[in-house]
Amino acid sequence: MTGAPPPQLLTKPLQIFFSFLFIVAVEFSCASSQHFLTSERATLLTLKQRWGNPPSLRNWNASSSPCDWPGVFCNANGSVIVLVLQSKGLTGHIPPFICDHLQNLKSLDLTNNFLTGEFPRVLYNCSKLVEIDIAYNGFVGRLPDDIDRLSSGLKTFDIGGNNFTGNIPPAIGNLSKLMYLHMYRNLLNGSMPREIGNLSNLLLLNLAYNRFAAAEMPSEFGRLSNLTYLLLHNSNLVGKMPESLANMSNLHYLDCSSNNLEGEIPSGLFLLKNLKILFLYSNNLSGKFPAMMESLNLTQIDVSENKLNGPIPEGFGKLQKLEVLNLFLNQLSGNIPIGISQIPTLKIFSVFSNNLRGELPPELGLHSKLEAFDVAGNKLTGKLPENLCSGGMLFAMVAFSNNLTGEIPRSLQRCQMLRSIQLYNNSFTGEIPPGIWTLFNLSSLRLTGNFLSGELPSRVAMNLSRLEISDNKFSGRIPEGISSWTKLNVFKARNNMFTGELPATFTHLSQLSVLHLDGNALSGELPSEMKSWNSLTTLHLARNKLSGPIPPAIGYLKRLLDLDLSENQLSGHIPTQLSLLRLNTLNLSSNKLTGRIPFAFDNLAFENSFLNNPDLCAGASSPISNLHNCNTKSSHSHKTISMILALSIFIIIVTVLCTCTLFMFRQHLKKKYVQDPMTWNLTSFHILDFTESNILSSLTENNLIGSGGSGKVYQIEIGRRGNYVAAKMIWNPQKVDDTLEKEFLSEIHILGSIRHSNIIKLLCCISSEDSKLLVYEYMENRSLDKWLHGKKRKSQHPTILDWPRRLQIAIGAAQGLCYMHHDCSPAIIHRDIKSSNILLDSDFKARIADFGLAKILTGQSNTMSAIAGSFGYIPPEYAYSTKVNERADVYSFGVVLLELVTGKEAHEGDGDMNLAEWACRNYSEGKSMVEALDPEIKQDDNHMEEIRLVFKLGLICTSTLPSSRPQMKEVLGILQMRNLFLSRNKVLNESIDIFDGKSVKSC
Repeated sequence: MTGAPPPQLLTKPLQIFFSFLFIVAVEFSCASSQHFLTSERATLLTLKQRWGNPPSLRNWNASSSPCDWPGVFCNANGSVIVLVLQSKGLTGHIPPFICDHLQNLKSLDLTNNFLTGEFPRVLYNCSKLVEIDIAYNGFVGRLPDDIDRLSSGLKTFDIGGNNFTGNIPPAIGNLSKLMYLHMYRNLLNGSMPREIGNLSNLLLLNLAYNRFAAAEMPSEFGRLSNLTYLLLHNSNLVGKMPESLANMSNLHYLDCSSNNLEGEIPSGLFLLKNLKILFLYSNNLSGKFPAMMESLNLTQIDVSENKLNGPIPEGFGKLQKLEVLNLFLNQLSGNIPIGISQIPTLKIFSVFSNNLRGELPPELGLHSKLEAFDVAGNKLTGKLPENLCSGGMLFAMVAFSNNLTGEIPRSLQRCQMLRSIQLYNNSFTGEIPPGIWTLFNLSSLRLTGNFLSGELPSRVAMNLSRLEISDNKFSGRIPEGISSWTKLNVFKARNNMFTGELPATFTHLSQLSVLHLDGNALSGELPSEMKSWNSLTTLHLARNKLSGPIPPAIGYLKRLLDLDLSENQLSGHIPTQLSLLRLNTLNLSSNKLTGRIPFAFDNLAFENSFLNNPDLCAGASSPISNLHNCNTKSSHSHKTISMILALSIFIIIVTVLCTCTLFMFRQHLKKKYVQDPMTWNLTSFHILDFTESNILSSLTENNLIGSGGSGKVYQIEIGRRGNYVAAKMIWNPQKVDDTLEKEFLSEIHILGSIRHSNIIKLLCCISSEDSKLLVYEYMENRSLDKWLHGKKRKSQHPTILDWPRRLQIAIGAAQGLCYMHHDCSPAIIHRDIKSSNILLDSDFKARIADFGLAKILTGQSNTMSAIAGSFGYIPPEYAYSTKVNERADVYSFGVVLLELVTGKEAHEGDGDMNLAEWACRNYSEGKSMVEALDPEIKQDDNHMEEIRLVFKLGLICTSTLPSSRPQMKEVLGILQMRNLFLSRNKVLNESIDIFDGKSVKSC
């Protein structure tokens, strides 16, 4: 018999002895646990104080266990092992005592705070650390040479997004257990040590966005056989890529883009069978592609902006998982391989600016859901493939500057996702298929330089902002219905065969900035009223048959810079109102104009503006030699001469006074703006990779994506490959409206001080005396309401917003609101929660936006002077109370939940009822809940019980009595409970039933 004897065989003394040992062990364990509780709590409370007592840590107190505090995780003995304090507003340094009593600390995450100082050597004393993450703080200085004194068991080391300088210490190669090494977005300007190649367990290496001393990639990196991610984007690499990269048998993701690499791509890269993403764009790579391609898992290849030559290999057709193929801006030649059109996953195909020839593969788009197609700037011939949009997802079709022929495929009429069609400078014939004109998302149609014919339609896509059809064979009249083209910004239709008069409704287009209709056969007089053309900068109507006078109204187009009315049959005087314009170019040549030219144009800058108008004249001292003198030889009476003399003196006096006034005004402006270069002030809230000039230079109508009561919103590209920000501008040439000023300050005050992954990130604000500009992260999928209520979803891809994704959006928005209500001190209420203020990124992750109406709750009485919010989302208590609290946001969020479940808009109900009232009436009358659901999710039997429960939660949140509504943390708990315990609908039902008696039943 082995081990301890059975209890019945123990003698009495032995029983007493074992009992004593057990009691001692228990007491020791309890004492140890109490010791951890006391000493570690004291350490954490001191840390809280050293880090500025941030409101986010207000639950850290002396009366509770640290294991119950947010961001603190303990082991079974009650000792702290994990600190996760992301985005908590921490300030100051990491103090030296952090490891004294947190001796079991394994993971420290201080990401996205405001901590400063040099690298925290104090972490050397945390001997059990497995993970260190201090990314996105303000640490500075050089990394210590003895960095290997960190815990020998360290697996994750993330110092990205700081301001470290100098070398990466070679000693980093001694941390043999490292699996994740992040040093991206610093100011490292020294060497990239070859000792990194010793980290045999490394899975991820990210050194991107540093300016290392120019050097080749160490060949020792090839020894990292377990590496799956290698990120060296924009790190000043030069020379050839090492052939040893082919030894990285587990490599999934390689990004060496935006460097100065040269030579050929190592052939072994295309033999790595696990490789999925290969980014080598923006280098100086040359030579041909390797013939062998065995990387059958590749999903993205971007080797654009290099000097690659030769043909596109047939082997690309074997990559049956390929989604993105970017080969543009190289020197590739030959035909496009037919095999590429057979790839079932291909979404992005971009080969513009090469020397490709031959016809396009006819099955392109037939076997995959192609999203972007760009073959511009080649020497391609033949027709456009008929099936480019068979998958229904194509949003950009770009094939300009080739030798393509035939008609534009009629199948494009069904391509509702199309935003941009650019087919200019080809040889297309026939008419534009009528359905293309009205594609829902079409914003740019550029067909200049073809042989297209037909007439303009009365109705076009509501979003069409750019129409370029110059140098074709279009004919007929400009339709009266052109006034419905309300978003039109650029209209270029020169050198066609349009006839008839310009309709007066043409001038109703308030966003039109460029108009080219020269070289047609237009006749009649110009419209006499043009006040809605207040955005017009360019007006070209030359080489037509226009007659009658030049309308004085042109002189009031304040933004007009370029006016060409030459080669028409215009007559009469040149209106003096044209002198009000600040024209860069003016051409009124070859007309039938008479009289004296306005004084403002009597100078050499306009010497060729009036050619071939024999009845025009200029003053006696005019420098314009091709106009005759207006003075005649007829005698004037003494009285007339005297009047002229007196008038001249009066004009001289007025001119002198005006000149002095203008001089003083200009001196004031010069002092105000020129002498002070900082007329624009930029305040940043995050690390920026752009300047104010990048933003200000891009505030053009072409970049406008939305406008509303609070200002215009622009989509601005800040780099290549689709890196964008969104800029909202509040502008008034006189004075910023007080209300907008308050909204601007509110948004800065709130978004500049809070950080959460479900709240839109305010990157910076840019302001001048008369302009206010807010710059945010860009949300690719815009707002939730576009997907719920726009035609886009229902007509093109109804399954995009399936139930799991809707729930994901609801949870994300609830997390943002919960943070504002419960984790901010003082709490913040949004006051304008609605589906259009819930933005979605590329993964449909929700961000709460537009904090112009938000209010910070104080300890005093919180009242409002006016109703805030949007119709359908405003809680009923606003009708009788000015009190403001978080339950108003809960009501609005409940409406959003009902929108997600029913697909209806907030104001949509029966008769005068809004959505919340309608849903409540349906429920209280015992009608089938299924009938109220959005048809797109009504058939989802797998999630039906969950959909019903969220419908019920929406009713609870929109209860008439504020006190009957749950708090956001309770709402989030219910939503997350469903998310975490998919099989426990009974638990979710019970959670909702807590509120059922006082909410749903009485709604």
